[in-house]
Amino acid sequence: MHKEKGIFSFLVLATLFLLLATAPAEATKKSCQDCHAKKSLEGTPLYIDSAKYQLTSHSHLGCEACHDKMSKRHPTDKVRPPKVSCKECHAEIFAEHAKSEHGNYAGCTDCHNPHAVRPLATLTARDLNVQCEKCHNHSKIVLSHAKWLPQAPLHIDALPCISCHTGSQNYIILLNMATGVSRSVGSGLRPIIFNDLRLLLPEGEKVSTLIDNNGDGKISLEELKKFNKDSRYRHIKLLGTMMPEVVTHTFQTLDNRYDCTFCHASGPNVQQASFIAFPEPDGTYRRLPVEKGAIMDMLYGTPDFYMIGFTRSTTLSIIGALIVAGGLMVPILHGTLRFLTRRRRKEG
Repeated sequence: MHKEKGIFSFLVLATLFLLLATAPAEATKKSCQDCHAKKSLEGTPLYIDSAKYQLTSHSHLGCEACHDKMSKRHPTDKVRPPKVSCKECHAEIFAEHAKSEHGNYAGCTDCHNPHAVRPLATLTARDLNVQCEKCHNHSKIVLSHAKWLPQAPLHIDALPCISCHTGSQNYIILLNMATGVSRSVGSGLRPIIFNDLRLLLPEGEKVSTLIDNNGDGKISLEELKKFNKDSRYRHIKLLGTMMPEVVTHTFQTLDNRYDCTFCHASGPNVQQASFIAFPEPDGTYRRLPVEKGAIMDMLYGTPDFYMIGFTRSTTLSIIGALIVAGGLMVPILHGTLRFLTRRRRKEG
């Protein structure tokens, strides 16, 4: 009996300790946002969008984890807090970036807003490229790449800059939903947002069920075929991008990216990992994996996505094989007939 009371007392004390340990960070975070989330500060460096901040990894740490040099009398003391150094937590990334071509021109916060930064899995290629376009004009990028890169506008729209200008690794194919009247570049296609899909589904149903009919969290070839054949969704295009899963900050120009086979590699096992990005209400994206090989079937799987060099169509492969076989059979049959009739031709 005494032993059970002792265990119960220990659990109560442990729970109280955890509550007290986490309370200051939560209380501080709330009190900071009481001021910094005010709409009157919007458009100024002091404004923090609470909804975007909650999506970051930083939100779980609490404001004081980074802003630990604040005076207890802030903000009445009128003293500006010192700038926070990302190096304190991200020393390895900081050192990697310092050695890169960006090292002398851009700091961490030039690309990353610490109060709005999101995990890579919740982003699209366009989200990443918007950061680059803060300094690099989109039109100038297209012109400079067009000097050597065929279909430069198409490539730049389909790839995040970091795919070619960092040593990032483990590439996947990420399909994003877009809507518009044409598939050509610059024709008015725009990314589909959550509310666009919400109108197409019954109340309370997940937007992913638009393609994931059985709700198992995976997209099969059959589900892709059904989606593509449904006339209600003809205005929705699935646009493919090549996204890295392991990102580095080694910004540079890599010679092997001039080689087309870096992306357009042959072989059935290339770029088989693929996902569809479904927009969420908070502006992020949720990825669902696509059945292996389904992304390669351009007739039934993804007719709006084709990548020369590794996209495969079983039907076209069979037709191609028959054409090749037919072409070979003609000289073989001709030679066989001539061999079998050689005596008759001599007598004649």
